[in-house]
Amino acid sequence: MRILIVGAGGVGGFFGAWLLAAGRDVTFLVRPQRALQLNEHGLQLLSPAGDLTLPPPPTVLASTLAETYDLILLSCKAYDLASAMNDFAPAVGADTAVLPLLNGMAHLETLDQRFGRERVLGGCTNVSASRDEHGRILHLNPLDALQFGDRNGQRPAAAKSIFDIARIAECLTVPGYTADLRADILQTMWHKWVTIATAASATCLLRAAIGDIVAAGAEELVPRFLAEAGSIAAAEGYPPSAEHTRVTLAKFTQPGSLFTASMLRDIEAGGQIEGFQIIGDLLAHARRHAVATPLLDITYAHLRCYEQRRQRELVARTRA
Repeated sequence: MRILIVGAGGVGGFFGAWLLAAGRDVTFLVRPQRALQLNEHGLQLLSPAGDLTLPPPPTVLASTLAETYDLILLSCKAYDLASAMNDFAPAVGADTAVLPLLNGMAHLETLDQRFGRERVLGGCTNVSASRDEHGRILHLNPLDALQFGDRNGQRPAAAKSIFDIARIAECLTVPGYTADLRADILQTMWHKWVTIATAASATCLLRAAIGDIVAAGAEELVPRFLAEAGSIAAAEGYPPSAEHTRVTLAKFTQPGSLFTASMLRDIEAGGQIEGFQIIGDLLAHARRHAVATPLLDITYAHLRCYEQRRQRELVARTRA
């Protein structure tokens, strides 16, 4: 099975490195500067599961992409989806499957409209990884799950999938991470969405790590964020399980925890954020079901204000 990984950043580089180490046929779709970096230094991964230093991996540029692939692994930021689709579109053939690992759920409809629901899997990951200034992939914690499945199998009225999910699962199952084929992939994706919405809301709105929120006596806000996000999921037909709620509350009310959502780190770096994809689109679902979300509303207003200020400052710097 020929795999095209769109990008060689944190998440794409992490899974691509382990797949290459296992002898899978992997090519990275990258920008010219990243291609030069990989050609010069190879693909390096630093991980609690073990470090890898691989020779320069196969790469291709969007301008030269001409072959089709069996599986496209998509791990870009959700706000880069439109440009990413344009880049990898030539790689989509008659039997190509697309496995997105983006945050939120809005990307599913976008990919379905462009390429057809029958070829788009459900997927998510709990891997936290980034790329340092030397191009190395840094796996930031022991979490290593790649969760995926056939969305159409859960919706009898949906179009029949064109891919062989068992073959994809066999290809993706390699040492170095946990490949988890899920029959309930949509429930799994909603669980993750509720989790990251809770984490982003708490740490971004309060501008603090979890341990600082607890030390300030504000941890009582966390179950309220979680309850609002969970009520939206329930209204959509995917209520969070009792175990998911228990684990999420324990993680995000832990004294001394240095955890912050990646969105807060992006804000502190002055970067672009997935405000709409993680919070805004969740609120759109809430409106359809008349679910009250006062805390999430405040969170999204806060994020939109950040985005407006960032855009204003970018324009000012451009004109200076």
